Amino acid sequence: MKFAVTGGAGFIGSNIVKNLIKNGHSVKVIDNLHTGSKKNLKGYLNDIDFCEIDIRNYDELKRNLKDVDGVFHEAALTIVQESYLKRDEYFDVNVKGTENIFNIAKEQNFKIVYASSSSIYGDTKTIPIKEEFPRKPINPYGQTKLEDEFLAEKISEENIDVVGLRYFNVYGKGQTGTYAGVITKFINKLKENKSPEIFGDGSQIRDFIYVKDVADANLSAMKSNVKNGFFNIGTGKTTSIKELAYMMIKIFDKEFEPIFLDPLKGDVKKSQADINHTKNKLNWKYKIELNDGLCNFLK
Repeated sequence: MKFAVTGGAGFIGSNIVKNLIKNGHSVKVIDNLHTGSKKNLKGYLNDIDFCEIDIRNYDELKRNLKDVDGVFHEAALTIVQESYLKRDEYFDVNVKGTENIFNIAKEQNFKIVYASSSSIYGDTKTIPIKEEFPRKPINPYGQTKLEDEFLAEKISEENIDVVGLRYFNVYGKGQTGTYAGVITKFINKLKENKSPEIFGDGSQIRDFIYVKDVADANLSAMKSNVKNGFFNIGTGKTTSIKELAYMMIKIFDKEFEPIFLDPLKGDVKKSQADINHTKNKLNWKYKIELNDGLCNFLK
C-alpha cells in the first residue's frame, strides 16, 4: 500500500517511515525540515519519495497526497514553553495545517492516523487517565491539539476515517532537544559530566513510551477497522521525574545528585495513560520497558 507521512523526517515520523518500509509499503515523506532532518532517515532515503513541503501550503499538499491509501500526520510544533511565545505560529501550523490534511481527505478519500497528545487532558486530578476524561489543556500547545480533535470529530461526521492517537511521553533514538523530551535533556547533561536539572521538586509523574512502540501503534491504528475516535498511547506505568533522574544517573554510572530549579509554566503534575481502550480496539500493546528503552537509546 502507499502511505504518506507528514513530519516524516522528525522524531516520531521517521520511526513510522522505517516501520512502513520494513513492512513492504510505499512511502512518501512530507516535511519542511523546520525541525526534522534527513539524517533521521539515513539508510532509507533511496526507499522513499521525499517532498520538502510545508503542510500550510494547501495546493502543494493536495498534489502530493494524490493516490495515497492513508496519511500518518505527525507534522507539528511541539514545545510547550515555546508555544506561549509563538501562539499564532503554533495555531497556524498545528491547527490550520491539520485542517488542510483533513479537507484534502474529504476530496481524495483516504484514512488519517494523526498525532494528538495527552496534553489535551491538562492537569487531571485522577490517574490513570481514560479517553472519556474531560479535555482541559493548560498551555497553548495543548490547546492546538484540542482544536485538532474538534476538527477530527467534525470531519468524522462526513464519513472520513480519522483516528487520533494521544501520545504520552515519547522517547527514543532520534529525539532531540527540539522535541522537548526530559530524557534527552538529562542525557545531554550527563554526557557533559553534569548533574541532570529538574524543574520543580521532581514529583511530577509521567508515562514514558518508547518511540518504536508508538510507531507500531500508528500502523495498528491504520490497518484496524476503527474509523474514528481517540486512543491513549502509553504504557500505563508511572515514573516520577526524580526517579527518572536517578535511574539515568545509575545507567551512566555517575554519583551525581540532581539540581532542582523553579517549576516550569504549564507543566502537568500527573500523567498516566489508561490503555485498556487502545488494547481492545487497536489490538496494540507496548513492548519495551523504560529501563530497556533507555539502554537502547544510549547504544
